[in-house]
Amino acid sequence: MARRYDSRTTIFSPEGRLYQVEYAMEAISHAGTVIGVLSKDGIVLAAERQATSNLLEQSIDNEKIYEMNDNVVAGVAGHAADANILINQSRAIAQRYLLKYDSPMPVEQLVRRLCDMKQGYTQYGGLRPFGVSFLCAGWDSTFGFQLYQSDPAGNYSSWKAACIGENYSNAQSILKQEYKDEEKDEPSSGTVGAQMTMDDALKLTCQVLSKTIDTAKLSSKKLEFATITLKACKPFIHVYSSTEIDEVLKKYESVIKPADSQ
Repeated sequence: MARRYDSRTTIFSPEGRLYQVEYAMEAISHAGTVIGVLSKDGIVLAAERQATSNLLEQSIDNEKIYEMNDNVVAGVAGHAADANILINQSRAIAQRYLLKYDSPMPVEQLVRRLCDMKQGYTQYGGLRPFGVSFLCAGWDSTFGFQLYQSDPAGNYSSWKAACIGENYSNAQSILKQEYKDEEKDEPSSGTVGAQMTMDDALKLTCQVLSKTIDTAKLSSKKLEFATITLKACKPFIHVYSSTEIDEVLKKYESVIKPADSQ
C-alpha cells in the first residue's frame, strides 16, 4: 500500500500519512546521536561524530555542531549537506533581522523561520523533505536559555533535555530519569527554571553518551561538545577543542566507566 503513496511528498495515504516525511525521520534515526541538556547556568550540546578513516584530513570546522547566530548554537543529526543549506539560510535570516532591528533575533523566532522552510519542502511537488533534525540551544533577554528540537516535517518543540539521532529513545529514557527538574525536586524554591548546574549537565551528558553510543571508549575523536552561557550579561558560545573534550571525559569518568566495562 505504501508504494502507491510514497512517490510524492504532497500525496496523503488513506491513513493520513506522508510517507516521504516519515522516511526522512527514519534516516535521522540512523544518524549520529546529538544530546542537549538545559541548566540554570546555560545549555550543553554534545554530538557523535561519524566514524571516518585515519587518512582523512580533519577539518577545522565542526561536523555536527554549528553556530547559527551569536545567541544560538545547533546540533544536527541527518544528512550533512541538507544541514549546511539550512544553517546558511538561518544565518542569513538572523543577520537580516539584526540589520533591520539592531538586536539579536529571538531564539524561538529563528527556530520558527527555520521550520517554516522545512515545512515548505513537504507541501510542494518536485521537492523532498530535508533529511535533518536540529537541537537548537540559545538565549534571549525575554525567555532566557531555551532548547528546541525540530524535525523534517517542520514541527518544533521546547525541551529541558532532548536527544536526536541513533538510540534516541534509550537516551530520552535516561534523561527522563536522571534530569533534575525544579518543579519536581525543589517545589518550595523561589527560583524559576531548571535546577541543573552546568557541571550536572555535563555529567549527565557524558552518562547518556556512554550508554547510547556503540563504542568501547568515549574519546574526543568521536565527540563534539559546545556550551552556551552568559558572560558579561551576553550569550557566549564555546565550542570545545579536542583537549577540552578529553578533560571533560576524564573529569566524569566515574559515570562513564560502568558503561565501558559492560
